[in-house]
Amino acid sequence: MNLCFKVVIPARYASTRLPGKPLLAIAGKAMIAHVCERAQEAGAEEIVVATDDQRIFQAVYDLGINVVMTRPDHQSGTERIAEVAQQCGWAGDEIIVNLQGDEPLIPPSMIREVAVALAGQKLAGIATLAAKISHAEEIFNPNAVKVVLNKAGYALYFSRAPIPWERETFTQTGGKPSEGRQYLRHIGLYAYTVDFLNRYCSWEPSPLESIESLEQLRILWHGEAIIVNVVEKTPEAGVDTQQDLMRVEQALLLKC
Repeated sequence: MNLCFKVVIPARYASTRLPGKPLLAIAGKAMIAHVCERAQEAGAEEIVVATDDQRIFQAVYDLGINVVMTRPDHQSGTERIAEVAQQCGWAGDEIIVNLQGDEPLIPPSMIREVAVALAGQKLAGIATLAAKISHAEEIFNPNAVKVVLNKAGYALYFSRAPIPWERETFTQTGGKPSEGRQYLRHIGLYAYTVDFLNRYCSWEPSPLESIESLEQLRILWHGEAIIVNVVEKTPEAGVDTQQDLMRVEQALLLKC
């Protein structure tokens, strides 16, 4: 499929556990450089790193990667991406993939797949991914966000709680799901149109997103559709801790 899409990579210096995370070295190069390589491998026509920190701006610029300085008062990466689209003068129908700067192991196929999911959409201005949950304990893990879809593949709701709740089965089995029941874990990779981003930035935060601490619930609250493609498996986790850094480095070295 001949698809044109851009990738914006929000990169912040502040991190409670790993300050300066995007610039940390993994297998001989900065983490942000690995993430940009995944975007290139996915076939993005343009890649932009978005930051509000001069240290990251300079380091990324020195790597020869396109970087944009954004305002420091954004409440989310989505708002930061909207500012990038405005600064770059991108057209309203352009597709932008939001790729987090701490995901050096993200499969390039997933970056492209979320863009493909949005291409040609009439109803949704945003697309995301999900994968089947294979371990029952993950259903009850609040760090694993679950999503329920309608028959057309659009999101009905996202939650940290087990959804759908099997009233009879969970009561009788103490939390074991029915045989063959499919639960979906949300994968936090998004594609948007520029027009959608402009609408999003005009909305107030919703009560639901505050309760669940899930930004995507603002979209459903305001009546917009989210198309969800189901992929084979959840990608490797990103980097949040020093242990994650070591795990990712080993994985990348094995690929070399």
